[in-house]
Amino acid sequence: MHRITLRGLKELDFRRQEAYHTLRSNLEFCGKTNKVIEITSCAPDEGKSTIALYLAKSIADNGKKVMLLDADLRKSALVEKYQGGGGKSGLSNFLSGQMPFEDIYFETDIPNLYITFAGPIPPNPSELLGSPYFQGAVDTLRRTFDYVIIDTPPLENVIDAAVIASCCDGYILVVEDNRISYRFAQQVKEQLDRTGCRNLGCVLNKVNMSGKGYNGRYYRKYGKYSYDGGYYGRTRGKAYPDNAMDRKADGPG
Repeated sequence: MHRITLRGLKELDFRRQEAYHTLRSNLEFCGKTNKVIEITSCAPDEGKSTIALYLAKSIADNGKKVMLLDADLRKSALVEKYQGGGGKSGLSNFLSGQMPFEDIYFETDIPNLYITFAGPIPPNPSELLGSPYFQGAVDTLRRTFDYVIIDTPPLENVIDAAVIASCCDGYILVVEDNRISYRFAQQVKEQLDRTGCRNLGCVLNKVNMSGKGYNGRYYRKYGKYSYDGGYYGRTRGKAYPDNAMDRKADGPG
């Protein structure tokens, strides 16, 4: 096992740190049996990978041993943004039988936080993720770590997240405000629920807190805020122009 420094990590201000602490606490209240958690989204670029990373860091900061598993074998955001000095090997190398698992995961410069990157893009991601090798790796990580956070592809066009969900204890759905229709979000949720994986809640991301909605009095007091640490305008996405995601989703976030 090698040690790497995660590049590109931002120092979060107090409000953003508290947001991730709240998400972490809500996850802990879901019960000790929920150790392997999938983070996914309906469409690309909703911020799921950033949320997966900072949630894993927040849990590690609380003294828990955490593995962040990058299972987005098609287009890894974690490799592009945060990989530093770890080479290009990763999960796809293990699943295709090229490398043992102990050679593809890394200890990071953040205490208690470990990471496995996706590796080279394979021609058959769904088949690899549905193989006994992936199930075996998850079972081993479950025994080794306090939490396993798995970043997965969005469920817009591929089935990978549903395949992975069958190995997980629960999932968190990341939804970008004013981009995803209620109907589309419900379809994604139903697809994940059919795997038997428990829905732990939804994170509404990229919210413009300066608007009149979202309990305006509260947010006027605390200002703009987003789970993934950025300030975003309230724009409607071109790909999914229907009604905004239901704001009544419960669970973490």
